[in-house]
Amino acid sequence: MVQYSPLQIRLATQGDIPLIASALYDSFKEYEPLYTPGGFKATTPTADVIRPRIDEGPMWVALQDGVIVGTIAAVPKGESLYIRSMAILPSARGHRIGELLLRHVEDFALAQGHRRMFLSTTPFLARAIRLYEKWGFQRTDEGPHDLFGTPLFTMVKTLLTP
Repeated sequence: MVQYSPLQIRLATQGDIPLIASALYDSFKEYEPLYTPGGFKATTPTADVIRPRIDEGPMWVALQDGVIVGTIAAVPKGESLYIRSMAILPSARGHRIGELLLRHVEDFALAQGHRRMFLSTTPFLARAIRLYEKWGFQRTDEGPHDLFGTPLFTMVKTLLTP
């Protein structure tokens, strides 16, 4: 039986940004042929693109043995919280890291009084879509429907606020 060290999830810092960019690239590289060049570039932003995003909303990193194995970010949009840039390294998939990251985002959303969360994804990320559906997200007709020529659809989860 393989033993895995405990996972730590914490807010990202400026020092994490180059590693977040690397994690995004490494997580989506296998899907690159399914994206348009512009869609892949937007999905795997460089550290220079990510750096100002840290001021738009929280970013979290999942660490195993001190190494970033996953990331997720959120941006407040009125009563909604937009989830972006969720990624789990291929070597770390299957250990419920995505669920733990989504739990952190949902806890944040509820604490901030958001009434719903939403995200955009591509139809070929089947494993991620299954996770989102399991987590209570549902497809909607809301846009955007395209990321530089790569097809997208939006998923929404209504939050039960106290």
